This record gives sequence, C-alpha cells and structure tokens, in this order.
Amino acid sequence: MQTLIKYVEKKFIYKKIWPTFSSGDTIKIFSEIREGTKTRVQYFKGVVIQCRGKGTSETFTVRKISDGVGIERIFFVSQPNIKQIEIYKQGKVRQARIYYFSSLKGKKARIKDNIR
Repeated sequence: MQTLIKYVEKKFIYKKIWPTFSSGDTIKIFSEIREGTKTRVQYFKGVVIQCRGKGTSETFTVRKISDGVGIERIFFVSQPNIKQIEIYKQGKVRQARIYYFSSLKGKKARIKDNIR
C-alpha cells in the first residue's frame, strides 16, 4: 500500500524546489488567489514557527501580527497556488518549533539574526 501511495505522489504531484528555510526565519510567501474568473497574487510575510513532514505532505506554519492581532497560517510545500518564497532574515533559535513565540509581545518578540 505504501509503495502505491509513493508511486502516485511521484507520478502526479509536482513538487517545486524552494529555498531552504527553518524555524525563526522571516519569509514572504506569494500565493495566487482566484475569485470567480479573476486571479491575483497576495503575499503573506511573517516568521516561520515550525516545519514538519516529508515529501508531498511537508508543511510550514508562518505567524505575523496585523493590527495587533496574531495570525498564523499553514502552507503545504506542494501547494500549486504558491508562486514564490523569499527569505528576508535568517533567525537564530534553539528549538525546531517555537510555539512560545505566540505569547511574546513587544521587544521580547524579537528573534536574533543568524550571521551565516
């Protein structure tokens, strides 16, 4: 059964190659939105909180603050409406999943830059 699932994933699901990023990085995701017959590109800029999964089921969660309200959004890597991913800053964190970042406010909600 597993080999059949892997065969279908390889054959029919197209996986794009994106730049490598990890939790703590600030990224900008451009996604295409269809409203009726019209299409437009919308971006979502925020901090990566987690990356999980492998292959076509790989996901990452991005968090941003808009008008004082925290917004988290989950993206699939193999999602066909993602057009582009840009990395703005590479952050230095000590954990793979930074859920504690959701409860921080003000200056404490900053992530140190990673100099590579």
